[in-house]
Amino acid sequence: MVAKTRRIDYDKLKTDAAARSRLKSRSGRDIGSIAPILDLTVRRSCDRSLQAFCEQMFPARFTLAWSRDHLKVIGLMEKTVQEGGRVAVAMPRGSGKTSIAEVAALWATMTARHRFVMLIGATAPDASTMLENIQSELGTNEQLAATYPGVCGPIWALEGESRRANGQLHHGRRTAIHWGQDEIRFATIPGEPASGAVIQTAGIEGRIRGRRVVLPTGESIRPTLAILDDLQTDESAWSETQCETRRRIVEGSVSGLSGPGREVAMVMPCTVIRRHDLADKMLDRTQSPEWRGIRTKMIDQLPASDELWQQYADLRIRSLVEREDITLATEFYRKHQAKMDAGAAVSWPERYNRASEISALQHAMNLKLNDEVAFSAEYQNEPIDTDAGQEVQLSPAGIAARINKIARRAIPTEAEHLTAFVDVQGKMLYYAVIAWSERADGWVVDYGSFPDQGRRYFTLRDSKKTLARYKPGAGQEAQIYAGLIQLTDDLCGREWEREDGTPIRVSLCLVDANWGTSTEVVYKACRASDHAAQLMPSHGRYYGASTKPIIERTKKRGDRMGLNWFIPAAKPGRVRHVVWDTNWWKTFAAARLATPIGDPGCMTLYGSKPDDHRMLAEHLTSEIRIQTEGRGRRVDEWKLKRAGLDNHLLDCVVGAGVAGAIRGATLGDQLTPGTPRRKRIKHAERSAR
Repeated sequence: MVAKTRRIDYDKLKTDAAARSRLKSRSGRDIGSIAPILDLTVRRSCDRSLQAFCEQMFPARFTLAWSRDHLKVIGLMEKTVQEGGRVAVAMPRGSGKTSIAEVAALWATMTARHRFVMLIGATAPDASTMLENIQSELGTNEQLAATYPGVCGPIWALEGESRRANGQLHHGRRTAIHWGQDEIRFATIPGEPASGAVIQTAGIEGRIRGRRVVLPTGESIRPTLAILDDLQTDESAWSETQCETRRRIVEGSVSGLSGPGREVAMVMPCTVIRRHDLADKMLDRTQSPEWRGIRTKMIDQLPASDELWQQYADLRIRSLVEREDITLATEFYRKHQAKMDAGAAVSWPERYNRASEISALQHAMNLKLNDEVAFSAEYQNEPIDTDAGQEVQLSPAGIAARINKIARRAIPTEAEHLTAFVDVQGKMLYYAVIAWSERADGWVVDYGSFPDQGRRYFTLRDSKKTLARYKPGAGQEAQIYAGLIQLTDDLCGREWEREDGTPIRVSLCLVDANWGTSTEVVYKACRASDHAAQLMPSHGRYYGASTKPIIERTKKRGDRMGLNWFIPAAKPGRVRHVVWDTNWWKTFAAARLATPIGDPGCMTLYGSKPDDHRMLAEHLTSEIRIQTEGRGRRVDEWKLKRAGLDNHLLDCVVGAGVAGAIRGATLGDQLTPGTPRRKRIKHAERSAR
């Protein structure tokens, strides 16, 4: 009997302990009463005005006085949030358009103007970054928490632990707060206007349709406001197909987010990357009549004094080179500021670096002098159409039409150098031979494949005469080796003839040593060839915006260095090779092909029938140029327009250009159309410097 009593007492003890634990846990999860609003006057002011909300809640974000353009953009965003509609806003880079849009999303939800807001970016991670910024403000901004305690109080109670959201209580009832990477949901608090409001994220090409949230009350809500921030990437901006696809998603999936009977309001901060891209079209009222497009500039009116600003530019370069600052240029500007500012108008007088600059105009002109193309696009929202003439000439038809009526394999009298390039593929070899003048005029005198396909047009995929058929029974490396020996013997052993009767030989033939496992085979063939002195293995390397460029490479003893190419010092028993920047040299080749026939530095094709060059023209236009930025510099990066296109003859033409530079052909006056003329310098002279 005694043992049984003790057992009952023990069970009761366990039950009481569990009850106390549940009570403690429940009280720990319960956030209790919401703090009162600290200042009702401030709250009412912020509720009424997006501008006041920006200024009073986010002074750390918006530290400079507003410009007229800022006030105009804020007013339009406020109107769109309140009344609906669609507005696209392009402002100079760094003007805070994305920050204003993020704050507008918060203002819309915290003031209960919208209960469900979508943040949509070019990619899902881009949109998530916007949400992270908003979460940071909600979880750390003390002024925001004091003014909107019904929203921020439950968030602060999480103490940065999203796992606590599931069990959070308010006076014993679940708040249903959610705090995730792609969604936040405000706590359900009786009497709080923003109770249960939702902010979600998506990439423009992700899942957008069918967004819906069911609240604890049983009510189902859909998005009524979408913030579409910079919907295009550098790559998508250069693709007409991608631009059109994203535009259709905006006009279809995004515009239908609210469901039947209601239109979603849309705010689109954007950047124009090139003419006729997605942003450019959305900002154009004639192309997008339902959108109100606003473009603002850093410089509304350029200064009248070109001469003084040119002197400033020269001093600025000298200051940067000699002293690594712009002190000399700044002092010159200070002395002549009145004349240099004459006629100019800037949109944001407060925007400049007070440590090294004395006005917003000087800051803007410094950006312009750094990179005028980037400045026009990113700060003026009027990109220079750098490919205006090139889009026609670098079409397949435009390339094929660049005929010079010189017979195939005939060398023009003006030519001083003859170079070649061999591109290695597993099935066959491609090659091109180009004659060069001292000023980098180029004549494509021959190109094709080995084995010869016996037809003008073919693709690598449908080629019938392959290295395997040329060397049956041998392994792939032996097939490539045999093909290289035969092809290079034909190219380098031949005595080509100029139109004036002078014999000329290929002085340098570069051989691609990057394909698959062919590197050692290429080195072996170059060493064993009877024309070894004319051959050199080639390594074209992809130097992107974030890669240290060749020009910054430290020259070692025995190295040869030129403009975006270098030949490392020879190693015992090893064939010397060349490394070159494929992006830079593809831009060089594109410039040669864009230069009008007859101008210095143009490139033409042999023969008199454009149709003969259909295959070459398609190879030469198989890639697209994308301007990218990284490590403080902008570069052209070249990528295939779409997977599967043949670009092998493009590699051959570009590589033959590198060979021409190594042999001494000078750069033409223009790398790209519009570049100022400068003194010609031979590559040999560059190497000696």
